[in-house]
Amino acid sequence: MKRARIKFAGREVEFVDRDVAVGQLGELAERGTWVVHIIYGPEGCGKTALLMQARAILEDRGYHVVYVNPLAREVGEMLQYSSPLKRAVKEAFKLFPEPYSRIVDVAINIVGEAMRRLRRPRLAVLMDDIFQAIGTDRAEQYVKALLNLIEWPPADYDKIIVLVASSEGVTRERVGRHRWATIRIMWNMARDGFQQLYEQLPGPKPPPEEAWRLTGGNPEMLEGLFRAEWNMDVVVDGIVGERGVAALAKRWSNVLWRVVEDPDHLWDWYPDTEPLIRGLVQANLIVEVWDRKPHLWVDVPPPERDVELGIGRYYAWQTPLHREAVRRALR
Repeated sequence: MKRARIKFAGREVEFVDRDVAVGQLGELAERGTWVVHIIYGPEGCGKTALLMQARAILEDRGYHVVYVNPLAREVGEMLQYSSPLKRAVKEAFKLFPEPYSRIVDVAINIVGEAMRRLRRPRLAVLMDDIFQAIGTDRAEQYVKALLNLIEWPPADYDKIIVLVASSEGVTRERVGRHRWATIRIMWNMARDGFQQLYEQLPGPKPPPEEAWRLTGGNPEMLEGLFRAEWNMDVVVDGIVGERGVAALAKRWSNVLWRVVEDPDHLWDWYPDTEPLIRGLVQANLIVEVWDRKPHLWVDVPPPERDVELGIGRYYAWQTPLHREAVRRALR
């Protein structure tokens, strides 16, 4: 199987691990999707890398792929597509005076145009972090628009796959109210796969056990530590400053001290903790993990409990570094 090349820490590396997820993508390729599939999980857990690998798998199975990421650092990375779609892309771009400012709408139009131009094509729409770009208040509107591509296409198609990746926890709740989408959770990398990624980083570095203990297998946190020359304080201070952690710590200090030790205290004292849960989810600090049934997950779920990594049965800190950011704010 072809492995995608992924940008990581200033270099290109080969997609590693996620064997279960790769198998799930192969199954989707065989049958297509009947609703929008939303992949939800911690920031930096590898959703973008999985979409890149999905493109490689799907193109190998005869799909024409449109990938969009409105938050990409470079304009050229915001939209990627299979070469047979060039004409459809050209026509879709004519409809928008400033196409990159409305790149999600452009992508939806490309797919519709491809249906009209190509004879019963296989199409895949891969959308990365679009909810953060369009705003959570419009998430339902865009999920419905994507569902319309499946249910009410402008022309016949053979098969279609629609995958949307998001780390926006509030959106999960809003979209989950409808039957327009199937939501699956994705967790950080398993230890063996994380080790393979860690070994591709050059230069002096801490032992792999320490990198695992700090990141919990999150590739973005590993990359952040590498860029910070392994200075944990730089990464933690960044989390504190970016996510309104100080305000949460001030308001909920009595409860948060216990949640830092065990995130399932959020469940023990529910519904009193409901406003705190909402604040922590909105700030992308915790994830509701709940059921570990394999069919509810992309790849493999986290362990039932792991106190060292901050994983409980019902809730989990996105990474140990996120938990440390809250602990420092409390101090």
